[in-house]
Amino acid sequence: MHSNDWNYPTSMRVGAGRASELAQACQSIGIRRPLLVTDRFLGTTDMIQSALADCRATLGDCGFFDQVKGNPTGRNVAEGLAVYQAGAYDGVIAFGGGSALDAAKAIALMSGQNRPLWDFEDIGQNHLRADPTGIAPIIALPTTAGTGSEVGRASVITDEQARVKRTILHSRMMPRIAILDPHLTLDLPKHLTAATGIDALTHCMEAYCSPVYHPMAEAVAVKGMQLIKQFLPLAVADGSDLHARQEMLVASSLGAVAFQRGLGGVHAIAQTLGALYDQHHGLLNAILLPYVLQANQTALGPQMQALSIALGLPGSGFNAVLDWILALREQLGIPHTLSALGIDDHDAELVGRMAFADGCSHTNPIRHSAQTYAGIFCRAVAGD
Repeated sequence: MHSNDWNYPTSMRVGAGRASELAQACQSIGIRRPLLVTDRFLGTTDMIQSALADCRATLGDCGFFDQVKGNPTGRNVAEGLAVYQAGAYDGVIAFGGGSALDAAKAIALMSGQNRPLWDFEDIGQNHLRADPTGIAPIIALPTTAGTGSEVGRASVITDEQARVKRTILHSRMMPRIAILDPHLTLDLPKHLTAATGIDALTHCMEAYCSPVYHPMAEAVAVKGMQLIKQFLPLAVADGSDLHARQEMLVASSLGAVAFQRGLGGVHAIAQTLGALYDQHHGLLNAILLPYVLQANQTALGPQMQALSIALGLPGSGFNAVLDWILALREQLGIPHTLSALGIDDHDAELVGRMAFADGCSHTNPIRHSAQTYAGIFCRAVAGD
């Protein structure tokens, strides 16, 4: 196993035990009074309490907010922001899975703004509305290997009133330091290790398939998929495999770096379903991925041929990649249909319209219609 310091462009501290460097990391970027943001489950765990104790011992103070739900909402951000401002904190520690990290980054964004959160939705030039000097510095510690939010410049937050997920984006929302410590992922249950791992695979795959010109992101996506192919089955089979856990954290970060190139139809539908049904984002991606790939097949010939070779698959081309994904899902115990989550096709027309309107649909390799997205959704419900 390796212990490295990387910058791409987030400064990354990678290796077992490096979460112990959190207080020093805060000092290195001038944070003296951080607010640690996490979710409701992790808030009571030993790793969070240990981090709080270490920061308080070294820095003198560290605030705490643990009311982030599984799909973070505008209300979660507002409540966390109130805690941040009341405590006069000067930085944010984002500690947890993708939901906690996304909420924490949104709190950091809003810490010095005078406009409402939704004014910074990733539409057009909305990011220019933000005062960059009013965005608090962030240090991120992921406890899942899925979203890669620790190296991302965006947060996905649910607008409960509109029943839609909105992407909030600003370059300064990217954490200054990310600490990838596989010890933080050891307690993740098998089913969540699988779902978050396929989430990372979906990020890599959709970035790889995007029509946007970004050769660096394309190459990073391939490396991410190679790591996932090798190490995700090992991490699921043996959750104590520290090396597999570390490599999956790296793959997750690679996926998030890669999707600077864009995402696609999987995320367009999954974000819609997350807003409507409050289901786990990674699991939705894991179920939807093969159905969207099939809908995009006519645009993916050369890419899938190259990918099948890069992954060392026994066959070649699109069918080899699809067969690998289907076999991997089965091996990891991922459901084949959305109906397994209790989702039916009653809202198919609404899902289609919302997926078509989702920003991720614009970087799908084919600009599908709302009707086509509704059809993909129905096939994923039924397993066709």
